[in-house]
Amino acid sequence: MPKQAYLEQHYSSEELKNRYLKSSDPVESRRWHLIWKISLGWSIKNSAIAIGLNYEYSKEIVKRYNLSGEQGLKNLKRTQRKKAGGKQKLLNEKQIEKLKQEVAKRPSDRGIWTGVKVARWIELETGIEKVWNQRGWDYLKKCNYSWQRPRPKHRKGDKIEQADFIAKFPEKVQKLAEKYPESEIDVWFFDEHRVGLKPILRKVWAEIGNRPIAIGNHGYQWLYVYGFVKPKTGETLWYLIPRVNTKWLNVVFENFAKERQTEGKKSRALIVEDNARWHRSKKVELPDLIHVEYLPPYSPELQPAERLWSLVDEPLVNEYFETIDDIETVLVNRCNVLCEMTTEIKKLTYYHWLSFL
Repeated sequence: MPKQAYLEQHYSSEELKNRYLKSSDPVESRRWHLIWKISLGWSIKNSAIAIGLNYEYSKEIVKRYNLSGEQGLKNLKRTQRKKAGGKQKLLNEKQIEKLKQEVAKRPSDRGIWTGVKVARWIELETGIEKVWNQRGWDYLKKCNYSWQRPRPKHRKGDKIEQADFIAKFPEKVQKLAEKYPESEIDVWFFDEHRVGLKPILRKVWAEIGNRPIAIGNHGYQWLYVYGFVKPKTGETLWYLIPRVNTKWLNVVFENFAKERQTEGKKSRALIVEDNARWHRSKKVELPDLIHVEYLPPYSPELQPAERLWSLVDEPLVNEYFETIDDIETVLVNRCNVLCEMTTEIKKLTYYHWLSFL
């Protein structure tokens, strides 16, 4: 039978239990838990196993408790002063503010700012002979900068018109619901995406020193993915079409309406799309229970369906296809997979201004 450990009578078993349960620090809580178990007659080894602590570490905790009581169980990492050392400050607060002003405009070579260029700037500003390139990156982060790809925005996009659309869109949905009180209004967003034999190159993770190769052979045959997304749920419907024109749009709308009826949905669909000329043509034939709303001109950033295309492209990235039929086969499988990815797609497309849905 294992020998019972000796504990100084600083606290009773009940007091130890209360301190274990009430401790807000996870490290101290486990230490109180250990001491409480031992006070109940458990061996140090069995107590350590039950709590998930190292045996040698547990013996040290018991020793500290016997010597110092509560103080011996304190988590000193939370209170002790940080060790001196670490990276030396290269810029003071005034110089950091000056750096912020510099990186807000083009560097002297009229290129773009990088960590290397900031390191050279620090050398000139401080007179330090050598500043490591990584320190430039560090100071960009200190300036609250991060490495980002700009969001594309058309020069003709009207911010006021876009804001007005966002503000009035809930009212438009509400008016449609009032006009058809017997029906639920489902809001869908619709867009088209072109893919073809022209290779799609994208960065991927690869072993260091072994740069990935993508075989390329430019072709000029195209296939169009027509995508519908319901941001509230992440549901999607997909169609692979050879052209973008009013004729094919009518075919897609007809099949969209049939598919929703097949699913037993009697609700009305409000489809939000852009202002492409074949979208606004007088020859567009809208099926029953389908309504259309148009985005402001030149406003792709308001179109959640735009965010689907990076997902659609993934199986085509860095791959070579001999014929457009080969791409179609891959896309059929991909669209079936995307229909199941409702959680991921909802996160991508459920914009904050759609939260009223």
